[in-house]
Amino acid sequence: MAVYTDVEADDLNKFLADYALGDLLSYKGIAEGVENSNFLVRTTSGHYILTLYEKRVAAGDVPFFLGLMEHLAARGVICPQPVKSRNGETLRSLCGRPAAIVTFLNGLWIRRPDARHCAAVGEALAKMHLAGADFAGKRKNALSVGGWRPLYVQAGDRADSVQPGLRDAIASELDHLEKNWPRDLPEGVIHADLFPDNVFFLGQKLSGLIDFYFACTDALAYDVAICLNAWCFEPDHSYNVTKGRELLAAYMRTRPLSAAELDAIPLLARGSALRFLLTRLVDWLNVPAGALVQPKNPLEYFRKLRFHQAIGNVRDYGALPERAGA
Repeated sequence: MAVYTDVEADDLNKFLADYALGDLLSYKGIAEGVENSNFLVRTTSGHYILTLYEKRVAAGDVPFFLGLMEHLAARGVICPQPVKSRNGETLRSLCGRPAAIVTFLNGLWIRRPDARHCAAVGEALAKMHLAGADFAGKRKNALSVGGWRPLYVQAGDRADSVQPGLRDAIASELDHLEKNWPRDLPEGVIHADLFPDNVFFLGQKLSGLIDFYFACTDALAYDVAICLNAWCFEPDHSYNVTKGRELLAAYMRTRPLSAAELDAIPLLARGSALRFLLTRLVDWLNVPAGALVQPKNPLEYFRKLRFHQAIGNVRDYGALPERAGA
């Protein structure tokens, strides 16, 4: 979450007049994340999240995201729910941007997750995958392997300004992944961005998943690989195998991974690392003037990529031998 578009109180009041949410009491921008403009809105009926969709989010994709949240909630996944206007709309316009209001979830995101948090995320991810199995909507993952080379072209000429040799390292990895990317794994709806700041906890209990604005149709195991990258590395960029073991075991108790999925995890983890390296690199080199956002360092994911390049088997991520086809 972030703020790229300022919203004046008069404009917000006019926008809220079409909802049965009571009177506006306060609102403030949320300066975390990098994709959309987000505000915490307080009215006489409660707290809500207002999102103005920017950058990589196409207006035509927003109904998919909003419909998915409704679908998942109906099947027991705790996530924000779109708020409908008086005439039944969930997607409207504010300050020249597509905009929506969703319900507010209680909880905090964990800045230093431990193995118990990783287990809770693994279970929640598997339940989300199962709950989304009958979702009718489809959305291509524009940030899967087919979308990485355009990002490389966009940032490549300046990559070495971030770290010498980065351009050639990315080019080599991109060639490898384009040639070897797995194509026949089980697919379904994935979150595609389930980082710690998109998972809320109340104490040790997971209280909800948020920010579905990268959700798409892709390999389910790719979502697992994204979570290994997002949850199982320490601040010094070392991989914590205990966290990985707990995340994978909890996921597989709910949705077992096939042998093909397990075998693909090392490559999927490499692809996940390259995806976030590239998008962070583009953001790092192209911060809009005046944006209330701190871009994330792309080199974090370059270091993770180097780790994955040395991995030969899913057991190195913590998968139990009997479940990893050994």
